[in-house]
Amino acid sequence: MINLGKLARAAAAAGLLMGLAVLPAAAQSATPTAPAAPVADAAAALPLAGKKLRVAVRLVPPFVFLKDDKPTGFSLDLWNELAKATGAETDLQVIDTLPHILESVKAQQSDLAIYSISITAKRELEYDFSQPMFDAGLQVAVRADASTNSNAMTSMFQSISSGPILNLLGLLALLILIPAHLVWLFERRHPQSEVSARPYFPGILKATWWATGAAGGQQLDYPHSAIGKFISALWVFVSVIFVAYFTAAVTSAMTVNQLKGDIAGPEDLPGRKVGVVAGSTSAAIVQGIGAKTTDFPAYKDALEALGQSKIDAVVYDAPVLLYYAAHEGKGKVQVVGTLFHRENYGILFPPGSPLRKPINEALLKLRESGGYDALVKKWFSSDGGG
Repeated sequence: MINLGKLARAAAAAGLLMGLAVLPAAAQSATPTAPAAPVADAAAALPLAGKKLRVAVRLVPPFVFLKDDKPTGFSLDLWNELAKATGAETDLQVIDTLPHILESVKAQQSDLAIYSISITAKRELEYDFSQPMFDAGLQVAVRADASTNSNAMTSMFQSISSGPILNLLGLLALLILIPAHLVWLFERRHPQSEVSARPYFPGILKATWWATGAAGGQQLDYPHSAIGKFISALWVFVSVIFVAYFTAAVTSAMTVNQLKGDIAGPEDLPGRKVGVVAGSTSAAIVQGIGAKTTDFPAYKDALEALGQSKIDAVVYDAPVLLYYAAHEGKGKVQVVGTLFHRENYGILFPPGSPLRKPINEALLKLRESGGYDALVKKWFSSDGGG
C-alpha cells in the first residue's frame, strides 16, 4: 500500500530543489546589466577637460617656428603632450616680441606662454612659472669669418688696447718722465746743456724729448754734468730691457689674437658692441660684464646686424644660437666659447593661476615616463631638429 504522506513529502522536496536551481538564473536574468562607462566620462575626469586655453608662443627656433606655414617645434610638441594629459584644448596665439608676451600674460589675455622663457627671480615677483621645462644658458655668436678678418694692423691695435699692454705703456710714460725731470734738474745750471738757464717750460719739454729718444736708442744730445751722464747711462740700460720686454708682450698678444680670432668667448666682450634682445636676461648679463649693448626686438634682427658688421657679437640663449648656426645661419655665423650663466626655461602663467598645478603634474609624469627625453632627442640631438 502506497504511503501517500511519504509521496507528498518527496514531491515537495523535489520541487524545492528545482526552485533553488532555477533561482540564480532567474535572479541573473532579472537584474539589469550596468552599461559600460562611455569614453566621454573618462575624458571628463581629466583636470582641464573641455577648457580652451589661450597659449602664447613666439617664433624662436627650435622651440617654435613655422614649417610649411604651420607652427611646430619643441615647445609645441611638449605642450601638445601636456594638453593631451590634462584634457585641455588649445587656442594658439603667436606674439612677436617678449615684452608683448609678458604684457599679454600679465593682463590675462593669454592663459600661459610656452617657448624659451627664462625663469628669473625678478619675473617670479610678477608671474608664476611651471617646473623647469628645459635647462639652458647663454652663448656668444660671431660672424663665421671673424677669425680670418683680423689683419696685422687690427691685431696690433687690439693687442695695444688690451689691459696688460696699456699698463706697460703707462709704466713707460712714468719711466720717461722720471729721468726727464732728473736731467732737467741737474742740467739746467750747466752752461753747455740744451736746457741751461731755461725755466720749467719749455725746459722740461726738451728733457722729455731727450728721454723719449733715449728710450728708443736715439740720443741726439748727451747730458754734460756728471750726474746727468750717470742718469743717461742708467736710463739707456733700463730702456733697453723695457723695450725688449714690451716688444715680446705685444708680439705674444698679437699671436694669441690671430690664433683665437677676434672674440672667442664672453671674456672678450668688455668694450665690444654686442647685440641683445630687449627685455631678455642676456641684456642685463652682457651689460654687467662691461660690453656696449644694442637692443633688438628679436634675436634674428641682432644676427642680421651682426652679418652687416654693425655689431661685433650677439649673446642669446645657447640652444637658439646653436640651432640657427646649424640651419639658417650655416656658414654665416658661428657660436664660440663655452656655455655661461646657466638658466632654466619654464611655462609662464599669470600670478595665482589655477593651471599651474595640473600642468606641473602632467610635466612631471611626462619626465617620469620618458616622453620628455624623447622630445629632447627629437629636437636637439645631432640627428634631430625636426
